[in-house]
Amino acid sequence: MNCDDCWYNSYDEEQDEYYCSRYFDEDEMERLLRLGGRCPYFRSGSEYDVARKQ
Repeated sequence: MNCDDCWYNSYDEEQDEYYCSRYFDEDEMERLLRLGGRCPYFRSGSEYDVARKQ
């Protein structure tokens, strides 16, 4: 899975970089590391994809 295609991938203009806008608490971060980096919250597509389906 590629973070570039994730719903939660956001751009920070001040830092000039992309970041995951999904908040991970300590337990979720541990689960993410246990899964080997496979994010359980990955959602493919963008708001444009959602709007096309309506």
